[in-house]
Amino acid sequence: MGQVVLIVEDEPDLAEILRYSLDKEGYVTRVATNGQEALVHAHTEPRPDLVLLDLMLPDMSGNEICRTLKGDPEMLRTPIIMVTARDDEIDRIVGFELGADDYVTKPFSVRELLLRVRAVLRRSASEAEASRTRLVAGAVSVDLEGHRVWAEDVELQLTPLEFKLLVTLLQRRGRVQTRDRLLEDVWEYSADVTTRTVDTHVKRLREKLGDAGSVIETVRGIGYRCAEVPRVID
Repeated sequence: MGQVVLIVEDEPDLAEILRYSLDKEGYVTRVATNGQEALVHAHTEPRPDLVLLDLMLPDMSGNEICRTLKGDPEMLRTPIIMVTARDDEIDRIVGFELGADDYVTKPFSVRELLLRVRAVLRRSASEAEASRTRLVAGAVSVDLEGHRVWAEDVELQLTPLEFKLLVTLLQRRGRVQTRDRLLEDVWEYSADVTTRTVDTHVKRLREKLGDAGSVIETVRGIGYRCAEVPRVID
């Protein structure tokens, strides 16, 4: 199955041109003519790999749709190309601040747009690959393949359990991990392990991270979570 491109465009003729051109290039397309349809299609499996987003829609603005999609953790890394007749500099700035990956003004060359789609998807794939091998959260950097950790640009020496604990929290960013869940996934419920062991290891891990240890947040009475969203190293 080819990569899925969601076309959000209320001009039927333009939407059909884009659909035909993208289908011809091997992409799988979906078309939404308003904001509500766009949000439904964006959350339909398989999720789109890229969104072509018109800013001027009948029921809501493209900026609002972009803000909503980028606020969804499952759509955060989905690239968005804004396609619009609005070409003022402030419109571009707002678009990029909301998380758009590219901005194309009408009228445009379909051939150029296809090249931009290909380039954005290629960049997105490279970033996704990088995110699987390296995580950065605040001043903490983790090289998954190299099994190395830095805090404030200083390399740390972690035990295998400490490394696994840190990676688990970072990869589940924003989600609270109970002590029992951490016992199950990190320690695999070793017979001599209790929830107190989790607290002890988190305390030791924070000490090794120093000031960067604030990336691990305590959720009172529940467990722990990564307090800052990791980003991909360019």
